[in-house]
Amino acid sequence: MTDASVEIGLRGRDRLGAAIYQHRALSRAGLSERLFAWLFTGLVYPQIWEDPDVDMQAMRLGEGHRIVTIASGGCNILAYLTRSPAAIDAVDLNPAHVALNRMKLAAVRHLPTQRDLYRFFSGEGGSQNVRAYDDMIAPHLDTATRAYWEGRGPTGRRRIEAFNGNFYRKGLLGAFITAGHVVARLHGVDPREIMEAKTLRDQRHFFEDRLRPLFDKPLIRWMTRRKESLFGLGIPPAQYDALREGGEMAAVLSARLEKLACGFPLRRNYFAWQAFARRYPEPQQGALPAYLEAENHAALRDNVSRVTIHHANFVELLARKPAGSVDRYVLLDAQDWMTDNQLDTLWSEITRTATPGARVIFRTAARESLLPGRLREDILARWRYEAEESATHTQNDRSAIYGGFHLYVLKDA
Repeated sequence: MTDASVEIGLRGRDRLGAAIYQHRALSRAGLSERLFAWLFTGLVYPQIWEDPDVDMQAMRLGEGHRIVTIASGGCNILAYLTRSPAAIDAVDLNPAHVALNRMKLAAVRHLPTQRDLYRFFSGEGGSQNVRAYDDMIAPHLDTATRAYWEGRGPTGRRRIEAFNGNFYRKGLLGAFITAGHVVARLHGVDPREIMEAKTLRDQRHFFEDRLRPLFDKPLIRWMTRRKESLFGLGIPPAQYDALREGGEMAAVLSARLEKLACGFPLRRNYFAWQAFARRYPEPQQGALPAYLEAENHAALRDNVSRVTIHHANFVELLARKPAGSVDRYVLLDAQDWMTDNQLDTLWSEITRTATPGARVIFRTAARESLLPGRLREDILARWRYEAEESATHTQNDRSAIYGGFHLYVLKDA
């Protein structure tokens, strides 16, 4: 590992620790938090699991808007570029996600054709991907990003070589989905078979007959009672209880998987393709993430220079911005991790930097918004919760992972 990658890894652990740790190090909860923080400094999300189409509808995203968002796997940022916003500032505490996002932006800029971009990020793999990285992407990367991708992973191979195969099987999320397939097959079910369904009714029958019964199996019920079992979904200990909502985690996961399997035609839902088929569809088979759709390539190339990736947290970035300078905020599910004091600090900066009519979107593991009763009343009073619209967007979110999607709009002064 190079000096640059060591430094970014250490800084990543320090910042993640500050965001996650809520208990003493030697307590059981504290040990769990520290294990999660250690795992989270590596690649977690090879793709995001928030539906950017829903994001853009909720934000009413258009030309000239200035966005601050959490980067995650970066599919969201590239989708937003199709609406030609004025600027996107994307933050992330995870150094692997920072490196992935910066590499994606360089790929959009420097791979010659849309087909080259599709081949690189569709999961098709092939040695030409690494050659394309070496020849066309690497020369344009900053030192830390290049050090990450050319550094050696646990297998001794350069990290960029993950793109020789199916990159979406990498990271904590990829390992989690793989483990889910293994456990299902141990119980005689191959989740890939749902891809043979021709209609929503077929999808429903497969779920009811093959997938739902898995969550009554003793092994799966035992596993999902452990908070560590969901680290692969990027769910920290503090978020586990909110997701469970006082019930059995197996039942909650069954309900979320039901929406993923049955809520939308497979042709429309590339999240279901990743979960069940472990790949994206071919262009003729179904919808792709917006940045891989051929009709969006020109907009991506035209707008890619409007994105800046920051290895920082949301508050750090906002504190450097002048008042009234941001139109849209995308918090993903980060608030599920936060204490009340952290929520107050975050929303104080959001309120200070927001333009008239600014929109904030976020997701929660539980169904309800977490702000009432926790955020300071004088801050919350500045914002209007769009309950009906939030419920609609929750229903329309194809990823089906979260309990609630929430939209807040700054009230008139």
